[in-house]
Amino acid sequence: MSYLETYQAARDNPAEFWLGRAALIEWSVVPSLAIAEDAAGNERWFADGVMNTCFNALDRHVRDGRAQQAAIYYDSPVTGAQETITYADLLDRVERAAGGLQHLGVGRGDRVIIYMPMVPEAVIAMLACARLGAIHSVVFGGFAAPELAVRLTDAAPKLLITATCGIEVDRVVHYMPIVDAALELTEATVNHVIVLERPESPLALKAERDLTWRSFMQIGEPAVCTPVAATDPLYILYTSGTTGKPKGVVRDNGGHAVALAWSMSAVYDVKPGDVFWAASDIGWVVGHSYIVYAPLLMGCTTVLYEGKPVKTPDAAAFWRVVSDYRVRVLFAAPTAFRAIRKEDPAGSGLADYDLECLQALFLAGERLDPPTLGWLESLIDCPVIDHWWQTETGWAIAGNPLGIERLEPKPGSATKPLPGYQIEILNPEGLPLPRGEQGAVVIKRPLPPSCLPTLWRDHDRFEAAYFNTFPGYYLTGDGGYVDADGYLFIMGRTDDVINVAGHRLSTGEMEEVVAAHAAVAECAVVGVRDGLKGQVPVGLVVLKDGVEVAKTTIEDELIQQMRAAIGPVASFRRVLVVNRLPKTRSGKILRSTLRAIADGTPYAPPSTIEDPAVLDEMTAVLAQSSSR
Repeated sequence: MSYLETYQAARDNPAEFWLGRAALIEWSVVPSLAIAEDAAGNERWFADGVMNTCFNALDRHVRDGRAQQAAIYYDSPVTGAQETITYADLLDRVERAAGGLQHLGVGRGDRVIIYMPMVPEAVIAMLACARLGAIHSVVFGGFAAPELAVRLTDAAPKLLITATCGIEVDRVVHYMPIVDAALELTEATVNHVIVLERPESPLALKAERDLTWRSFMQIGEPAVCTPVAATDPLYILYTSGTTGKPKGVVRDNGGHAVALAWSMSAVYDVKPGDVFWAASDIGWVVGHSYIVYAPLLMGCTTVLYEGKPVKTPDAAAFWRVVSDYRVRVLFAAPTAFRAIRKEDPAGSGLADYDLECLQALFLAGERLDPPTLGWLESLIDCPVIDHWWQTETGWAIAGNPLGIERLEPKPGSATKPLPGYQIEILNPEGLPLPRGEQGAVVIKRPLPPSCLPTLWRDHDRFEAAYFNTFPGYYLTGDGGYVDADGYLFIMGRTDDVINVAGHRLSTGEMEEVVAAHAAVAECAVVGVRDGLKGQVPVGLVVLKDGVEVAKTTIEDELIQQMRAAIGPVASFRRVLVVNRLPKTRSGKILRSTLRAIADGTPYAPPSTIEDPAVLDEMTAVLAQSSSR
C-alpha cells in the first residue's frame, strides 16, 4: 500500500490495522482485542494478549537461526574498548542476570533502577528486568544525587544497578558518591546495590549492601521468561522538568513491542540482520526505543557507542563508526551534526571513511534547521530525514516512512503524520485552524500503540498535563502548522512563541534565518521582556571554528538578514556572539532557562544540563548586553 492508503487504513479502522501488526511479535496468548478502555477511560492496546518483550528481543531469534549474528557492537572511544556480542551470548548473559535478580527477590511488577553509563551491562540489566516482568527505570548516568533520589522515592525499587563511574571526554564521573548521597536522601528502602566495577574508578564495597556485577551474575540459576499481560508496564522513564517532581512516563509491553517492530520496517526501512545505530544514550527515550528494544525486536544489530560526536577523538567520530560497522541507518540529533559542522565545516573528515553502506540518516530531538540539512545533504549520498516524536509516544509521530513510500521532503518539515497519528492544529479556543496557520499541535484520540497510558502513580497529573486542555486530544506542547500539501512543520515548544507588540512569532522560524548565515554553527533565539512591545527576540550565536569576523559585522548582517526574511515586525535588534549554548545532556538547547536569565527571573538550574557553568557565562553575557 502507498503512504496515503496505509494512513487512511490506520485512521479509519485503527483496531483492525493494529491487530494485523500484532503478528510482528510472538504471543503466549494471541490478542483478540485490539483496543479497549481501562477503568480510567484510557485506550489500552491488546488488553487480552500475553507475551514477553525479552523473549521477542532475544529467545526467538536464537531459536530461529540468529544465534551467531551480532546483536550488539559495543564501541567505546573513551576507554578504547570494542566488543561484538552475538544473540546467543547476549541471551546467556541476560538469563544469568535475570537469575541474579530473582535470587535477590525481584519478580513481576517490581521496580529496578538502572543508573549506568553506555556499557553492555546496562542493556543486559534492562532485558533481564523485561525477562522477569519487572519494571526498569533507567536514570541517566551522572544525574546529581537529588535527581536520582527523587526517582528512587517515586519508583520505590527493590534494588539499584549501577557502575563505579561514567567517562566523559576529559573526566571521570564517579558514580558511587552520587549513589551513596541519593540513598541517604531518598524515602525508598533499597536493600541491594549491584555495582559494575570499571578500571577507571575502583570500588570500595559496602558489605551489607553492595554486590559486584561479577558476583551478581553468578548467584542465581538462569531464568526463563515470565509471561506478562500486554498492558503490564515494561518501564518507567522520568521526563526531566526544570522544577518539581519529574513525570514518570509508563510504557506497556505489548503495544510498545508491536509499534517499535512495525516502525523499524515502515519508518526506517530496515530488515533483520541490518546494522542500526541510534547515536543517543540509554537514559533517554531514543536509547530505550532504538538502541535497545526496536533493533533487537527486529533481529538487527545495534551499535552501543560510548563517545561523543566530537573530541572522541575528533569531528570524524560518527563517520568512523558508520564505516567500521557498516551501519545501514543512523539516527542522531541535529545538535550532534551542528557540533561536527562547527569543528569541520568542510566535512573533510569524511575523506577517510567509506559511507557507501549508509542508506538513510534520521534526525530528531529538536527541529532540523535547513542550513544543517543542506550541509548534510552536500556531504553524504543518502536521504537526510527529519522526524518528530516525544518521550511520551516512544516512536515517531511524523516522518518520512521509507519502508512504505518515500515522500518528497520539504526543508524544515518533519514530513507527514505517520499511520496511527491524527494530527490537528488548534487555536487557543480549541478550534481547528486552516492550513498554513500556526497553533497548538495536538493528536486526536485514540493514540496508537506505545503511547503512554498513564504517569507512574499520578494519573490525575497525566490527565491534567496531556488531555484537559483540549478534551479528546493529546496536547503535545509543540506549536506548528500543516501546509497545503499536508506537511507538518514543528516550530518549537508553544512557550517558544513570542508576542512582539501583538504579533505572535515563532522563535524556530527566526532561528532558521540566523542559522542560514555562513559563519553560524548553531544558535538560539529567545523572547525577552520589553516594556514597550511586551517581548522582543534576542539571538545568541556560536560561530564555526576558524571564522574570523568582527562581532559587529555578524550582528549587522544577521539583523539585516532577519529584516529581509521576516520584516521589521520581528524587532530583531540584539545579537550576542557566545562560545557555547546551555544544553541538556541529550543536546537540546535550554531556551526557557535562557529566557529566564535574560528577564532576570528566578529559575532552577535544570537537572539535565550538560555543564552548569555555562549558565554563569550566559548571565554575564546577557547582563553586559542589557546594560549597553
